[in-house]
Amino acid sequence: MKKLILVAAIAGLSACGGAASDEQSAAEPVETAVEEVTAADGGPSTGTFTITNSKGEVSTEVLAADGTYTNTDADGTVGNGVWEQRSPTEFCTQASDEEEMKCFAESVDADGNWTSTDPEDGEVSTILRVDTEAEGTATEG
Repeated sequence: MKKLILVAAIAGLSACGGAASDEQSAAEPVETAVEEVTAADGGPSTGTFTITNSKGEVSTEVLAADGTYTNTDADGTVGNGVWEQRSPTEFCTQASDEEEMKCFAESVDADGNWTSTDPEDGEVSTILRVDTEAEGTATEG
């Protein structure tokens, strides 16, 4: 009987300690905000951008806040997919017809020229932010 009372007393103390911990946890604010990674130019990753490839062909890319994009090539071909801004120097896209994400190295030089390098062929494209006010849009690929 003494063992039963001792076990009950220990269980009661444990429950009290747990309640205090729960109250303390409930009083502490929980941070759920995710830090937004900026684009290479220091602006938001979302928006409308023109991309000029090494051949001089210009496409337009609209990056939405929900992680999707739409790209319109110089010939009018429209494509879409998903994107991630992993860091200001790493921008990744996955076209809807592709199985893997492709990540581009991005930088802005001393003259303010923003470039993106294709990891597969080394082609360097120039990026220009067109719209910084568009809600739900982001960078290039």
